[in-house]
Amino acid sequence: MTQHQANQGMPELEISDKQPGAIRYLEHGSPHWRIRWHYHDEYELHLIVASNGKMFIGDYIGNFRPGCLVLTGPRVPHNWVSIAPEGTRYELRDQVVHFDHEVIASAVTLFPELSMLLPLLDRARHGIEFFRHADTAQKYMLRIKEADGAARVGYFYEWLDLLARTPHQRSLSATHIDLPANSELQRKVDCVIRFVMGHYQHKILLGQVAALVGMSEGHFSRFFHRATGNCFNDFVNRIRIARACDLLSRTDMAVTLIAGEVGFNNIANFNRRFTRHKQTTPSQYRQQARQRYSSVSVPPPARAGFHSSDGAMAFH
Repeated sequence: MTQHQANQGMPELEISDKQPGAIRYLEHGSPHWRIRWHYHDEYELHLIVASNGKMFIGDYIGNFRPGCLVLTGPRVPHNWVSIAPEGTRYELRDQVVHFDHEVIASAVTLFPELSMLLPLLDRARHGIEFFRHADTAQKYMLRIKEADGAARVGYFYEWLDLLARTPHQRSLSATHIDLPANSELQRKVDCVIRFVMGHYQHKILLGQVAALVGMSEGHFSRFFHRATGNCFNDFVNRIRIARACDLLSRTDMAVTLIAGEVGFNNIANFNRRFTRHKQTTPSQYRQQARQRYSSVSVPPPARAGFHSSDGAMAFH
């Protein structure tokens, strides 16, 4: 990646490291240059082993914590942004397996039994999150990392078979986003996303953001929807609500204070939009979150002034 790209943080088409073999393992800590909004031509199995934060998969915005396992398809934009005290570093945060569609398609012609994996790959166009698979995922990541040759291939297909059969999974992105390899358009999308991340607590005008990327309001609205699968105003509200979910589950802040903290100046509007997006009220969401994590360790409460440890986004 060039220094210019690093400064811009553009979600460019990533040319993956072409290691020998069809199944490629990589890992990295945080901060790291790979942590950015990007996409590539390979499928990606992505396991988070440290930190909590926000994940962006296509048009989906949600929380992640250690054990989060996601499968993304080719050209599905994605990023995992840790939220931690400024200066926090993780020696190992991400374990990743990349593979091409041809790996499966070619194998199916020789072994028809593998055709059962094709629906899994089709669903990966929207991103898939798997639940209750943290220990299994760590086991297979280690096996694939340490193995080579036929052993690596065997572990890989065995793992995909488990994932294809599990009922503990959900589709993430409502829209299938297949981004073109147009770096200028990608740079504009990233510019807008970063602006929203830095200003979501305040009123954001459509004309203000359109001017930021040199477009009319109408042109910008069409452009942003094609690129992200979201209407701009809906995207802003989803960012705010995702932050509200984080505060509801990790702090004891009053709902009225949270509404103001994330950019809503009207509690009725906040409640309405939250219920529309989450199909539950803020108070009910908080109760469900506490019940859900009552038997596991809960991340430490979020505090004002926390920053993205990746340098990609900050919540103030």
